[in-house]
Amino acid sequence: MEPVNLSVIYYSATGTVHALARAVAEGAEKAGARVRVRKVAETAPAEAIGARPEWARHLRDSGDVAEAGHDDLSWADAVLFGTPTRFGSPASQLRAFIDTTGPLWFAGRLADKVYSGFTASNTAHGGQESTLLALANTFYHWGGVIVPPGYTDPVQFKSGNPYGTSHVVGDGVPDEVALQAARYQARRAVDVAALLKAGRRTR
Repeated sequence: MEPVNLSVIYYSATGTVHALARAVAEGAEKAGARVRVRKVAETAPAEAIGARPEWARHLRDSGDVAEAGHDDLSWADAVLFGTPTRFGSPASQLRAFIDTTGPLWFAGRLADKVYSGFTASNTAHGGQESTLLALANTFYHWGGVIVPPGYTDPVQFKSGNPYGTSHVVGDGVPDEVALQAARYQARRAVDVAALLKAGRRTR
């Protein structure tokens, strides 16, 4: 069976979502997928970044991660998007990338792929669920197949978010529960994408 192609496309200011993206990639690779990890371009002004040392540091530390392009969407059978919450919505940097995808959408090249999302917020009630639901609004327009983790694995009863992996930044760096949840979410996305891919070959 041909492997699933999975893209992890994310924005991370200080490294939390980056860590979750890495765990997503690990889970997908362990499930047998070919994986691309891509960050979206930073659009914040230099003075805003420089005012927060951890933001500037992560920007330097992640300099080797390639930036996302339309080919990463066209190539993929499944795409997991990661973003911090911004007032209960995806970060503007990720939205800026998504807003460039109109030509792919219009040509039908984003339909029938598996999509899922993951996020982080500063506080426990900082908009994690609304951010993931807002991401799903885009997937509906694309005609995507939305695959949330749900409560389909024991780790989800520990992580507590059936919409997608999430982490509270105020609790520190992502712990093993959050990383396990990210790996599981990726494996679930790969499994569903593999079934869809196999089904298309037999039609």
